[in-house]
Amino acid sequence: MIVCLADVVSKDELSKLCGALGKVEFVDGKATAGWHARQVKQNLQARADTGIAGLQASVEKALTRHPVFELAARPRRIGPVLFSRYEAGMRYGDHVDDAIMRADPPLRTDIAITLFLTASEDYDGGELVIDSAAGEQEFKLPAGCAVVYPASTVHRVLPVMRGRRLAAVTWVQSLVRDNARRELLFDLDTARRALFERDGKSAEFDLLSKSVANLLRMWAEV
Repeated sequence: MIVCLADVVSKDELSKLCGALGKVEFVDGKATAGWHARQVKQNLQARADTGIAGLQASVEKALTRHPVFELAARPRRIGPVLFSRYEAGMRYGDHVDDAIMRADPPLRTDIAITLFLTASEDYDGGELVIDSAAGEQEFKLPAGCAVVYPASTVHRVLPVMRGRRLAAVTWVQSLVRDNARRELLFDLDTARRALFERDGKSAEFDLLSKSVANLLRMWAEV
């Protein structure tokens, strides 16, 4: 399941975030790639020891307050946020994210997230391409919007041809590790909420609520 989130951060938050990142040192992004991904990774990343903890926390807070993120990801833990920058000519070739992230404790990467920080008209290329059962899907969203997708997919970032692409990326260990089950819960919960908006609390709403809650009891890992 691939879900796009609109307006994860406000224009004011985006301006402050990008302004702060403009003062941060960026280094070769290969340092945070798996041994196989290093061969195809050509980007820059903000150094973790350059005072970005507050910026990382602001992105995590913005994600967790977004109602669709909660429904799509069912987050148990969110990994450290990485800030990546692509200059003209940079790219990230085909790769699959490591299943386990080195953290304390280790984090299983069920879901990957890319939050776009640069206005799409300010750079050419740089699309996020995700391979799915429906074929290749390209994403180049407005600044402040995010893509949530299974970390198990093969994906890549196309070469940036003009300008600069800035993004925040992170991973989620979900309460429901199976993507198909998360999608089923997402669809049922979306329908349940739409029914409530239309008809208020009803017998049908209660029945859907019961199904969502009981499926979550069956599948959640806490």
